[in-house]
Parts: sequence; C-alpha cells; structure tokens
Amino acid sequence: MSNAINIEPKEAFPYAPPSSEILEKYAHIFHIKSTLPPRFFKIAFDKLVSIALLTLSLPIFMILKLVFLIEGWLIPENKGPLFFYYNGISAGRVIRKYKIRLIKEKYIDPEGAKRHDWIAYSAEWTPESRTYAGRFVKKFYLDELPQFWSVLKGDMSIVGPRPLSVLHYERDLAQGNVTRFLLRGGLLGLGHINKGTSEMGNPIYEYEYVDQYIKRSSFGLLCLDLWVIWKGIHVIIKGGGH
Repeated sequence: MSNAINIEPKEAFPYAPPSSEILEKYAHIFHIKSTLPPRFFKIAFDKLVSIALLTLSLPIFMILKLVFLIEGWLIPENKGPLFFYYNGISAGRVIRKYKIRLIKEKYIDPEGAKRHDWIAYSAEWTPESRTYAGRFVKKFYLDELPQFWSVLKGDMSIVGPRPLSVLHYERDLAQGNVTRFLLRGGLLGLGHINKGTSEMGNPIYEYEYVDQYIKRSSFGLLCLDLWVIWKGIHVIIKGGGH
C-alpha cells in the first residue's frame, strides 16, 4: 500500500484570485485572447544561458547521482531515480516539468506518478518524507536545475510566471488569473523572487510582468529579466528552500 500523502499542502499554491486593483489597473491584459509572441533577445538569452548552465550542471548531476546511489545503498528505503517529471502548464499548454527527486519512493503515489500528476509528489512539503540528499537539494533549490532543459527546448523561459501543475493551473484559471496562459512559464518571476515573504503568491507581480512584456522593447525586457535573475540569485544564496 502506498504511503503517499494526498493532502494538498498550503505552501504548494498560495496564489490568490485577481484583486479589484489588478482588474482595474491591468484591464487590458484580460482582453488578450491568445498567448503573447516570443521576444528575440529574451529567446536568445534563454538559449545561451540554458546551454551554459546545463553544461556547468553536469558535474553537479554526477555528484548528486553518486550521493543518491550511496544513500540508497546505506538506507534502502531512500533509493530511487535522480530525476522525475510531472505535467505542468506553460503558455496554456502541457509540458514536462523536470525536477530532482527529493522524497523517498514510499511517499510517492505510484498511480499518480504513472499519470505524471503533481499530487503524486506532494509529500515533498513534509520534511520527514525527504531523503538526506533531498533535504540538501531542496535547501539550495538544486531540484530546479533540470528545468534548464525545458528552457533549452523552448517549453519554458528563465523569467516568467512559474509553470503550475495541471491541477493548480486549472484552479488558477478558474479563479480568474490569465498570466500563465499568456506567457511561457519561468524558473523565476517577479512574484517568485518574493519567496519566504508575505508577498509570495500576490498575483499583482505576475500581471506587472505581463504588462512590462507588452510595453517594453525586446532589449528593455531583457534588462528586466536580468534584474529578476539578480534578485533570484539572492533568494538562492539565502538557502531557504521554500
């Protein structure tokens, strides 16, 4: 019998419906009926950086694989694959969201995993479910590194609204939010760099980014992305693992 935890953790999806302020200030965004077109400098930057970081990450992946193997040998219940993916939504379409496994396999719902549902892996929010290697990986957000492959493929961007699982996307759309339909999902976003603060999940940041995406030149948008990345690096260095 699976020991998976099927209770949706509060931390997994703190995003709120659009406020009256958002509906008024960004009314023009809600009239857009198709995904926004790609921007040249943003795409070029994403490709170059993802190639560079995937190359630099290879030694990290190799070391983590060795650590996972050793931990699995010493503690059999902690053994398992290094990578997995679940289905997420980016620019309104289903993509594979790749991650590094943080939790023991007994906490993964096997049926949900076959369907690549996020809920199958939701036990990662329960600290006791994590392997020793998984705790370290989560602390420094190393579990997100495989998503640079999705950036290279064009499924994601480095900066943009965080791609959600199908479950959370449908809920987000049903409560009136449209940003994740309009733009490719990102590793970092204006809202995401507020991790660990009360502002995490405030949708106004995602609407502001869409607004800037529309108003700025291709180069101006790249400058904004660089600022978001700089702020994101500070979040990573803090090592909160939120």
